[in-house]
Amino acid sequence: MLGSSERPLQETYDVAVLDLDGVVYVGPDAVPGAPEALNAAQAGGMHLAFVTNNAARPPQEIAGQLRAFGVDAHDEDVVTSSQAAARLLSTQLEQGSKVYLIGGTGLEQALRERGLEPVTEPDDDVAAVVQGYGPDMPWKRVVRGAVLLNQGLPWVASNTDMTFPTAKGVGPGNGALVELLARFSGREPQVAGKPKAPLFEETITRVGGRHPLVVGDRLDTDIEGAVTMGWDSLLVLTGVTGLEELVSATKDRRPTYVGPDLGALAEAQTSPEVTEGAVALGGWTVSVGGGRPEIEGAGSAGDWWRAVAVAAWRHLDDTGQPVEIGDVQVPQ
Repeated sequence: MLGSSERPLQETYDVAVLDLDGVVYVGPDAVPGAPEALNAAQAGGMHLAFVTNNAARPPQEIAGQLRAFGVDAHDEDVVTSSQAAARLLSTQLEQGSKVYLIGGTGLEQALRERGLEPVTEPDDDVAAVVQGYGPDMPWKRVVRGAVLLNQGLPWVASNTDMTFPTAKGVGPGNGALVELLARFSGREPQVAGKPKAPLFEETITRVGGRHPLVVGDRLDTDIEGAVTMGWDSLLVLTGVTGLEELVSATKDRRPTYVGPDLGALAEAQTSPEVTEGAVALGGWTVSVGGGRPEIEGAGSAGDWWRAVAVAAWRHLDDTGQPVEIGDVQVPQ
């Protein structure tokens, strides 16, 4: 259920489609070791695409933050759900059309780059509504947008992430507000961001690449999107996915590889050895008895996660129930 690579991942794939929140940084701080791992991957010939569902900021600002962390990042290698949303709208609307903006500066800039006019007043000639995360967005703008949705205007959401990581903990994402407006209007938006295809397509159009590897911390966006696209993926455990979420992953949300952090890019990957009663990898042996994982041995943290994941997924597929993790101790 996990893939293998005889060579380090950064040598096997030509472009890493990297999520940002929870992978490269959390809030204002870089994930420990992330800048060094990314620069090493680039030095080895891997191209990096920094791809985010967060629609609040323009690419230049994000690239600047990455460079401040010490990452060798270029503005043109940052791709946002705002850009994907703006492209979606540009294929449906005439140039110069007014689009009611529920969001921040990143979405505003992306619309202008596509020849559309973002507005925050619900004029009669508004042609569509676009929605993305905006931390300083006034509530009255949301209310006015909801009224427009009731009139049947086209509606595009940058993403539907229910949560996002912050320095103080997990907070509500754009998806929470999208769900609110969907319930109010009785409608569903077109979605540009992960796990839908538009953002991945926008990334390859802008950055290129023949053999991409999606790298993310979310099963419901990064990994599900990779499965949808037919691309390989690496789940890193520095963001919102922990042991409970990993062992409950259904087939449409299972990564090709699992690693504790971005250091996994520099490593070859070995699939666990599966027998009828156990899963073994790198000194660890995992079996499931009474619905609980039984873990023996010693080894690296990465091999622990991979062995536990495969054993748990086998149990889930066989019984329809996730394993009970209880007081399982995660290696540090």
